[in-house]
Amino acid sequence: MFLTILGLCVFEVVSSLDNAVVNADVLATMTKRWRKWFLIWGIFFSVFLVRGLLPCLIVWMANPSFGFWGSFMATFSNDPHIKEALEISSPLLLIAGGIFLVFLFFHWLFLEPKEFGLKAERFFTQQGGWFFAIVSIMLTTIIWFALEKNTLMAFSASLGSSLFFITHGFKEHAARVELEMKERKDLSDISKLAYLEVLDASFSIDGVVGAFAFTMSIPLILLGNGLGAIVVRELTIKGVDKIRKYRYLKNGAMYSIFFLGLIMILESFGFEIPHYFPPIVTFVSIGYFFMKSVEELKRKGPVEK
Repeated sequence: MFLTILGLCVFEVVSSLDNAVVNADVLATMTKRWRKWFLIWGIFFSVFLVRGLLPCLIVWMANPSFGFWGSFMATFSNDPHIKEALEISSPLLLIAGGIFLVFLFFHWLFLEPKEFGLKAERFFTQQGGWFFAIVSIMLTTIIWFALEKNTLMAFSASLGSSLFFITHGFKEHAARVELEMKERKDLSDISKLAYLEVLDASFSIDGVVGAFAFTMSIPLILLGNGLGAIVVRELTIKGVDKIRKYRYLKNGAMYSIFFLGLIMILESFGFEIPHYFPPIVTFVSIGYFFMKSVEELKRKGPVEK
């Protein structure tokens, strides 16, 4: 349980680094009062509303017969019938989440600007046009095998693809809005705060979906992701410039996303993955690129304190 919570917390923090950077850029244009409001009261919205309701919403979509409130209560129930229903529906949730995460990784690998932590990353970035062909073939193949197992699994796989492209569209729009906000001087702090909260909700989807690779227990997801979200808020205010110096942390986050996505897809088809494996994969992926970042800093000079 401790390993799972720690893995969730670390995954949430590292996968939200982009969010922290954007938040810091916007907060720099706001007054001290509203920055403080974002850190203290914004945590309630970020942790309890977004990261609290989103996992329950996902469980509800996988088990519509429960109803939303029933899905929320089911995650805390010891009723064997409810547990059996959740286990039966888990492949639907896992395959959708796995597709979403794997697509997220390939989009970063092929199309997004990045620091090259591995030599192969430069090659894949030069082949950016292949992203759409690869994910399309992958989705078609997974749906083909899913149809043989459960038609609803095939439908869930397509939902995972749709979720990726919808959230990607929101993030692309958010990047444009951020540039406009930096140029405009007439926007109120309240408008900027509202933008940051909506942006946080959009970025939180990655962490919440990936959390189901660690555990199907909503209480553990709430605890691990909630702690991670609080850490991200602290980093946004106090340490985002230092975090930026570790140039390969993003790479570690994306490789952990890829492995977690694969784990979710395999589990949806009935492969048994030990519960300790997802946290270990996360620690190894992020740890490797963290050490690589530290070595890079040592070559350039001592880290500022």
